[in-house]
Amino acid sequence: MAKNRQRLSSWLKGKWSQQAKEVLAERYLRKDKKGRVIETPDEMCFRVAKTMASIEKNFGVSEKEIEKITRLFYEAFVRHDFLPNSPTLMNAGIGNDHLQYSACFVLPVDDSLESIFDAVKKAALIHKSGGGTGFSFSRLRAQGSIVQSTRGVASGPVSFMRVFDAATNEIKQGGRRRGANMGILRVDHPDILEFIVCKEEGGITNFNLSVAATDRFMKAVLEDKDYSLIDPHTGKKAGSLKARQVFGKIIEEAWKTGDPGLFFIDRANAGSANPVPQMGPIESTNPCGEQPLYPNESCNLGSINLVNFLKKNDFDWEALRGVVRLAVRFLDDVVEANPYPLEEVRQATLLNRRIGLGVMGWADALFFLEIPYESREAQKLAEKLMRFIHDEAHLESRNLAKARGPFPNFSKSIYKNGPALRNATLTTIAPTGSISIIAGASSGIEPAFALAFKHKANGRELTFVNPYFLAAAKKYHLSVKQVREVEEAGVLGEIKSLPAKLRKVFATAHEISPEGHIRMQAAFQKGVDNAVSKTVNLRHEVGVEEVEKAYLLAYKLGCLGITIFRDG
Repeated sequence: MAKNRQRLSSWLKGKWSQQAKEVLAERYLRKDKKGRVIETPDEMCFRVAKTMASIEKNFGVSEKEIEKITRLFYEAFVRHDFLPNSPTLMNAGIGNDHLQYSACFVLPVDDSLESIFDAVKKAALIHKSGGGTGFSFSRLRAQGSIVQSTRGVASGPVSFMRVFDAATNEIKQGGRRRGANMGILRVDHPDILEFIVCKEEGGITNFNLSVAATDRFMKAVLEDKDYSLIDPHTGKKAGSLKARQVFGKIIEEAWKTGDPGLFFIDRANAGSANPVPQMGPIESTNPCGEQPLYPNESCNLGSINLVNFLKKNDFDWEALRGVVRLAVRFLDDVVEANPYPLEEVRQATLLNRRIGLGVMGWADALFFLEIPYESREAQKLAEKLMRFIHDEAHLESRNLAKARGPFPNFSKSIYKNGPALRNATLTTIAPTGSISIIAGASSGIEPAFALAFKHKANGRELTFVNPYFLAAAKKYHLSVKQVREVEEAGVLGEIKSLPAKLRKVFATAHEISPEGHIRMQAAFQKGVDNAVSKTVNLRHEVGVEEVEKAYLLAYKLGCLGITIFRDG
């Protein structure tokens, strides 16, 4: 470590906010056996950069070039241009091969006790190593079905979800956070009504839930028709339900509890999220829904901090191009260096080498550019931005394929007739809670939740005031009294003395309509290979009918899924 510190003494120094330092010290920086922090934020960045650059010796890269790449990765981190997902920052280079670097996993659950409890065990190992897991329970036979081997009666998917939930409750991810799960059930499963209400009935606390909504079901909803339930064990029709009644129940529960969301499963399987159809179909996603994966597959993510690429009235596209290319190289190195938690996960992941490059700081960027979040101008810029990142990421993946070879399944993929790619998918929009705090940026593509707020965790309280609002307050000559009013209220909307333009530009999550949230998600989805994590935050007084409109609009506009959360 002393040698590393000597090397870093002449390298770029990072600027870390007090909030970033506290979050890093709590969860990311190395500690000794007594729990004392023994690493600085810059040393963490070097540790991660060196670990990933060093793996390039596998591709014949010289030691001199590895030193150069190490420095490029390091400087991207300390400048907060780009940060990888939390497990990479926490675990890379600490010398513990039991702690891996990916955030996203999907595990198969087949219709047998052996498979179910194997999945519970695998999930525990993944949570312990810092990852989150997604499951489809659609293969499990319905409650009340006869089990031929024992002549017993099946208890159904929801009862087994409670087993997964209880196991998750006992394990923290990587010893530092509680495990997270996604539970998905097809809308044509005979137990779909029990699944829809299981959050309200209790016993399911460590799962996000999504109904896998087929195109056939959505068509039946729009046409007010019945649709068929399918017995997963026999593949035969097991009854029918009125589509609008089922859809109405989904909406009602989402309004009450925030769950279930919808995962438009046929759309996901028809597009780039399913790059090797022979391995599919896609059945589930990671816990936040942005990463559809094949059974046993994993993906590592990273996000570009958009605020670092702003200039007077636009983005610095050339600088952005450079960091996109560097980030793709880094994320491909993570695929190579990762000490996978399970052999079957290693094998499935290396076949496709999925990565997920996304963004954070979108709300801050719009504040800087003085573009209202809920505007056509913002949506058009989102499309342009994400298409640019998508195209540059794919170009870099082509370059890596020339030097390192394409992903092994390339000849079976939807890209087989074009230029070789190193990675089957490249872009994802993830929620970036902790790494946004570290980078000093707004989370993912979410609007700001408030312009002034307190963040409470682990017995400490962090206070945030949006710096872009403070800059605008100075530019527009707001009084000290007006600024204090905003700090007290957290939002501008109700303060009528403020300029109308500022109240539009600095609108926060609950001031933006459901349609505004969804149109932004749809705009980003156009440049994303995988999917988009976006919470449609609704005011408490929003009615059930607004939730219904939101879910239908998400389907209409081409989103792969939707999640809502009503305040309170």
